[in-house]
Amino acid sequence: MQAATLLPGITWEAAATAARAAVLYAEARQWRINVAVVDRSGNLMSFLRMPGAFLHSVDIAIDKAYTAASFGFPTKDWMKHIGHDDGMKLGFSSQPRLVVFGGGLPITVGQDWIGGIGVSGASEAEDEECARAGLAAIGLA
Repeated sequence: MQAATLLPGITWEAAATAARAAVLYAEARQWRINVAVVDRSGNLMSFLRMPGAFLHSVDIAIDKAYTAASFGFPTKDWMKHIGHDDGMKLGFSSQPRLVVFGGGLPITVGQDWIGGIGVSGASEAEDEECARAGLAAIGLA
């Protein structure tokens, strides 16, 4: 019997470092965000909420991380992948936790992804900047 091959995963230390770096990046710009980091299976590994960040953005940040980890590409790229296929637009829009706007990035090592980071609370572009700062802090930008 052959042993199962384990997929690489993000450590709690890396998840915490990425979340903290995203918050520090936002803080320096006076943005208020929520940031979530999930593992390859979508399990929450780290979460930080800045005082004054939108309460509803808590779940949005988690869902952005989950979406990016689930598919391995940035959440803002969803519409590029769907294109003009109305069936896909309708089908995917009914899926819980799927986010199709920016702020969620996969955490990749080589050609594989090991998790996702999601930021919510600033603009779509600013959320993604914060997520990229989180990835840079763990050497995966």
